[in-house]
Amino acid sequence: MRRILIVGAGQAGLQLALGLQAQGYDVTVMSNRTADEIRGGRVMSTQCMFDRALQHERDTQINFWESQAPRIEGLGVSIAAPDASRPVDWLGRLDGYAQSVDQRLKMAGWLETFAQRGGQLVVHGAAVSDLDFFARTYDLVLVAAGKGELVSMFARDAARSPYDAPQRALAVSYVHGLGPRPEHPETEAVRCNLVPGVGELFVMPCLTTSGRCDILFWEGVPGGPLDVFQDVKDPAEHLATTLELMEKFLPWEYARATNVELTDAGGTLAGRYAPTVRKPVGRLPGGGAVLGVADVVVANDPITGQGSNSASKCAASYLASIVEHGDRPFDEEWMQATFDRYWETAQHVTKWTNAMLAPPPEHVVNLLGAAGQLQPVADRFANGFNDPADFEEWFFDPAKAEAYLASVTG
Repeated sequence: MRRILIVGAGQAGLQLALGLQAQGYDVTVMSNRTADEIRGGRVMSTQCMFDRALQHERDTQINFWESQAPRIEGLGVSIAAPDASRPVDWLGRLDGYAQSVDQRLKMAGWLETFAQRGGQLVVHGAAVSDLDFFARTYDLVLVAAGKGELVSMFARDAARSPYDAPQRALAVSYVHGLGPRPEHPETEAVRCNLVPGVGELFVMPCLTTSGRCDILFWEGVPGGPLDVFQDVKDPAEHLATTLELMEKFLPWEYARATNVELTDAGGTLAGRYAPTVRKPVGRLPGGGAVLGVADVVVANDPITGQGSNSASKCAASYLASIVEHGDRPFDEEWMQATFDRYWETAQHVTKWTNAMLAPPPEHVVNLLGAAGQLQPVADRFANGFNDPADFEEWFFDPAKAEAYLASVTG
């Protein structure tokens, strides 16, 4: 039986661990926190997952919260004018529903399931020196911990990383008490509110430790009016600041939020990071090699909501590569090929996400405007969050965009 060590207990690491476990591998997971510490800690992300990513959880039979989490059936876009009016406002319908499950719930539950099924769990914050030792005792070591010292083992891929600094300041609040959306009160949806030159507010339903909630997620251009959360440590002040900015820039969202309260004291999160693609093979001082997983090697800004989706897709791709490899050694050539297979889909996410961080070109503005009059355009944009590869066909190139709009209107 092949022995595999996975360092990191997030979406990718635990999904992969449970998948390998189901295939009969001897798997060890190294986590820097226990399940109880995760469950009682601070929120970690917004994690709206679309149908393809959710299907990987169903395939592994670890979709434990699917019947409880809100079913997100649409994705809407609003654009704010300088006078805080809303000239663009539409809703695209998803072909398959999306869901967001608080990672405190999911990761704690998956960690407990992994242990209950006989997996070895080591609660320890791993350092490079630890991996140097473990690389000699395991057939394969995978690094799925996207922050901290371990990431420094993986060199930045400059050709695939156009940004070397954070492009957004991030601020998340989990709340109860958000009022219904008057435009479509019966449809659960993610709403992308764009404030040109300033940033974005995403609003989405979620399942948290205390039941259904909504997430208010500001992405602010660094140095701009939304970049004010860095020194805010008090959760109540964080929420108050979030609401003040909504009242100023997005009054239609603020109107629903006058009675909100945080879900819990750990219901806020703020930070920033530079979107980066890294080389997939990390080399250890003792000569061993480890393979990076998900956002260790492809970390995109959350502006397109792809983090958990990409982690799920990476775990599924790596699982297939490991199983297909049989008893052969997991050498560096295999590691590179395994990453290259994942990059075939991940490259589309990176290209789209980096494009959305920049001011939109004229043809993209035209597409977003046209979606307000043409339901097929709105629907196609919404479903691109499920399959970002589709944007290659109509979104990036002005000529393709023009031809697509002509085909819809003609």
